Amino acid sequence: MNGQFEAFRDDLRGAWRFRWAALGAAAVLAIIGWVAVLALPDQFAAEARIFVDTGTALQPALQGLTLGQDVNAQLNFVRQSLLAGEQLERIARDSGVLKPDVTSARKKARILTDLSEHIEITVRSAGDRGPNDQQPDKDNAGSIYGIYYKDSQRTRALLLVRTLLDALVKQTLGGKREGSQGAQKFLENQIAEYEKRLREAEDRLADFKKRNVGLMPTEQGGYFAQLQNELDAGKKAEAAISVAVSRRNELDKQLHGDTAVAALASGPTITVNGQPAAGDTMTRIRMTQERLDDLLLQYTPKHPDVIAATEELAELKARRTAELESIRRGDAGAVAASGAASNPVYQSIQLALNQADVEVAALRGELAQHQAKAAELRRRLDTAPQVEAEYAQLNRDYDVNKTEYTALMANYAKARLGEQADDAGSVRFDIVQPPTVTFRPVAPNRPLLLVAVLLGSMVAGAILAHALHLMRPVVYSVQGLAELTGLTVIGAVTSAFAVRNRELARRSLIGYCAAAGCLLAACGVALILDYFGVRVPLPEFG
Repeated sequence: MNGQFEAFRDDLRGAWRFRWAALGAAAVLAIIGWVAVLALPDQFAAEARIFVDTGTALQPALQGLTLGQDVNAQLNFVRQSLLAGEQLERIARDSGVLKPDVTSARKKARILTDLSEHIEITVRSAGDRGPNDQQPDKDNAGSIYGIYYKDSQRTRALLLVRTLLDALVKQTLGGKREGSQGAQKFLENQIAEYEKRLREAEDRLADFKKRNVGLMPTEQGGYFAQLQNELDAGKKAEAAISVAVSRRNELDKQLHGDTAVAALASGPTITVNGQPAAGDTMTRIRMTQERLDDLLLQYTPKHPDVIAATEELAELKARRTAELESIRRGDAGAVAASGAASNPVYQSIQLALNQADVEVAALRGELAQHQAKAAELRRRLDTAPQVEAEYAQLNRDYDVNKTEYTALMANYAKARLGEQADDAGSVRFDIVQPPTVTFRPVAPNRPLLLVAVLLGSMVAGAILAHALHLMRPVVYSVQGLAELTGLTVIGAVTSAFAVRNRELARRSLIGYCAAAGCLLAACGVALILDYFGVRVPLPEFG
C-alpha cells in the first residue's frame, strides 16, 4: 500500500513540473470553449395546445350506426404530413423560416430537415395528467394536442406555431369531410359493380345445379372426403375383423385345449332333478367309484364283485381318456357323449366363441358395404371431382360477392349517416392554450456550459502534464530509484541551498496560483457577459 502511494506521489510531482504548460493549454481551451458557448444562438420556445373532443352528445347516439372516421387517426396523419413534403415547405415560407431567395435545393432541404427536427407535435389523453403520450388513448373521448417549437427568433417561433395550429385544425376538418364524400362515391361505384357480379354468380350457380343433379356434394363432404371416409372405414373394419378372428381362434383353442379338458376332467357330477345323471362317462366313473368304495368296506379286493367293479372303473377311465382326446380334436359326438355341453366352463367358452363368430360375420358384412361404396365412388372418379371443384368455385364466387355486397351496403348507409353527423358537429376543437412564446431564451444553458468548459479544460491540462511526465520522467524518491535500476540504494544526498530553493518554489507557487486565479476570473467575466446578453457573432456559411 505504501509503495502504491509513493508511486502516485511521484507521478504528481512529475506532472507538477509541467504545470505551466498544463495551465496554458487549459487557458487556451477554456477561451476557445467560452467563445464558442457565447456564440451559440438563443433559442425561444413557442407552444400551443388544442383539445379535440370526439365524445360529443352525438357520439353515444350514433355508436355503431355510422361509418365514423377515426379523428385521432386523421389528426395523426395531418400531424405527420405537416412535418414533411410540400406542407412543411409551405409552413416554412409562411412563417419566414424559408426565405424567398433560397433557391438551392440542397440548402432548402437542409433548412426543412432542421425545421422538422425542431418541431414537436405531441398528443395525450385528456384524462392523463402525466407526460405527453405519443399515441392517443382511444378509450377516452378527447385528446390534447400540443405544438412546441424552438427558434433563434422569438417572433418567427410564434408565427410558426400559429401557422401549424391553423393548419392542424383546417386540414383535419377538411380531410374528414373530403374523406366522407370520397368514401360515399367510392361505395356507390363498388355497390353497382358487386350487384352486377352477384346476379351473374347466381345465374351461373342455378344453371350448374340443373346440369349436375345427383352429383352435388352431400352433407358428408365432397367426393374425395367421402372416398377417404369409406377407405378409412374399410381399413378400420379390416383391423376389427383381424382382432375378432384372433379372439375367435383363441376361444376355439381354449375350447379344445387343456383348460376346457381339465375342467371336464374334474367337473362336478351332472344332476337331473337333484339326482345324479347316468348318461355321461364322468358320472358313471364317479358312481362306479362310489360303488367300489362301498364293496371294499364289505369285501376283500379278491371278491368277484370288487374285481368286477375295479375292471369296470378301469374301462370307464379309459373311455373317459379317449373322450377327452376326441374333445381336443373337436369331435362333436365326443362332446355330447361326455356331457361337456352341460359343463359351466365349457358352456362359457362355447358362448364366447359363438359371439365371436357372430361379430366376425357382422364385421365382414360391414367391410363388404364399405368396399362396395368405395368401388362405386371410384367409378365416378372422372366426373365427380370435376363437378365438385366447379361447384365449390361457383359457391365461393357467390359467397364472396354476396358478402362484399352486403358489407358495402351497410357501410354506405353508415357513411351517409356519418356525414350528416359531421355536419351536426360530432367533433369539437377547443384551444386550451393559444400560441405563446417565452421572453427569455430556454436554451442553451450557458452558465452551466461555461463552467463545464472550465472544468473540461482543467482536466485536459492535467492530462497533458501527466503525458509530458511520462515522456520525460524524473525519479523523486529512493524507492523509485531502486525500482527503476533494480539496485539497492545505500543512501541519499539532500539538495543544496535548501532555503533559496524553498523561496524560489514559494514564488513559483504564488505566480501559478495568480495565473490560475486569472483563469477563474476569466470564467467569471464570461458569466457576466452572458448575464448581460453579450454574444459573439459568427459568420453564416451557405
